Amino acid sequence: MARRALILVEGHRSIGLIYVKAAQGLGLHPITLSADPSQYHYLAAERLETIRVDTDNLDALIRECARLGTTYDIAGITGFSGLDESIYATVAKLCRHFDLPGPNPESIERCGDKFVQRHFLAEAGIPMPAYRLASDLTEVESSAAEIGLPVVVKPAVGSGSNGVRLCCNVDELAEHATYLLGGKHIWRSSRRMLVEEYARGRQYSAYTMGNEVIGICAADFGPLPHFVYHNFTFPALLPEDEQERIADASLSCLRALGLGWGPAHIEFRWTKRGPVVIEVNPRIPGGTTPRLVQLASGIDLITEHIKLVIGEEWDLRRRHSYIAGARFLVPDRDGILDSIDCNRAPAVSGVAEVKFYVEPKTPIVRKDDYRDIIGHVIAISPSLAETEAIAQRAVDLISWSIIPFSNLGEQDQSAARLPVSAQVVPAKR
Repeated sequence: MARRALILVEGHRSIGLIYVKAAQGLGLHPITLSADPSQYHYLAAERLETIRVDTDNLDALIRECARLGTTYDIAGITGFSGLDESIYATVAKLCRHFDLPGPNPESIERCGDKFVQRHFLAEAGIPMPAYRLASDLTEVESSAAEIGLPVVVKPAVGSGSNGVRLCCNVDELAEHATYLLGGKHIWRSSRRMLVEEYARGRQYSAYTMGNEVIGICAADFGPLPHFVYHNFTFPALLPEDEQERIADASLSCLRALGLGWGPAHIEFRWTKRGPVVIEVNPRIPGGTTPRLVQLASGIDLITEHIKLVIGEEWDLRRRHSYIAGARFLVPDRDGILDSIDCNRAPAVSGVAEVKFYVEPKTPIVRKDDYRDIIGHVIAISPSLAETEAIAQRAVDLISWSIIPFSNLGEQDQSAARLPVSAQVVPAKR
């Protein structure tokens, strides 16, 4: 009898290994298809079966999966993306081709383009910030004038807050639009930008699986004008009516976009109008999210997702109820990470995890997006106040030092000029 295999298209720096372990726990043999397997260190470290293939080429992926099907019983196909969300649509097309459980490819593609996504949400009457599409500086400026400053300017296709900035005046607007159009930003498709009303209010994310809302997470960003997360709390402690409104809006988003199979997370701002949708992502968030949900509720998002992928019965019942929180460690300057001292923090009662994504002597070059996060602390307790206090005690016991590039000698500066792949690349949320 052929061995049952789970095909993983590409890997993921924060949750890829968790998927592998969960698959193995379900008796599956994980096989990763990647254009560049070396970027996922766990593949070699765990001696996992890996095949190099152009994951932008659907026909090449179909041929490789068909070849694997002669040796293995392919139980399911899923995958991840870096900054290129198109991988999710590719996975959906593979599932359809091989008649395996999976999402609707057209629905996934609607989510990948934020302007198209907003169109479908607007047609369904779902509250959103005012928005315009722009392709050059003149259109950006006229869109901002129509909406009214401040506005958020971001690429129409992308993730991880990459290229996203709050612009409060015409100078900031021109500076950021010029940066996006000037060749330094890596575009994943045509150069199209969204200019959006700045929705003021608390940030929340609703996590869903199928047509079920699993829970709502509260989040805080670091200093504007950028949107780099500094902490998460799951579940968010909300009045019952606010929780119901966010849950109802989440399900409305899924219906409007034709989702409802598999995981998604919907980002909101709670404004004077109530919940306003920022974006819908048809995937499990990376980073600390799966860990927070499991610690707080006992629900293993990744294992339950794999069960869905292979057509088995899943279980989203809560096993317990705690408050889990993540604090993210974000440097305030560029330079060489000279030292890290985090030996005492894990010993704090209630700390579930302390993790750095980088080693000493790593060049720190801030990108003003998710890649700026160099580590995290996760705390858990029965109450929000206690969880926050535990996290703060742990953070206070962590120290690191960064030597600014300007303070390095010429030889050290030369050694610090590493390629982007060697710089800080933490897990994307």
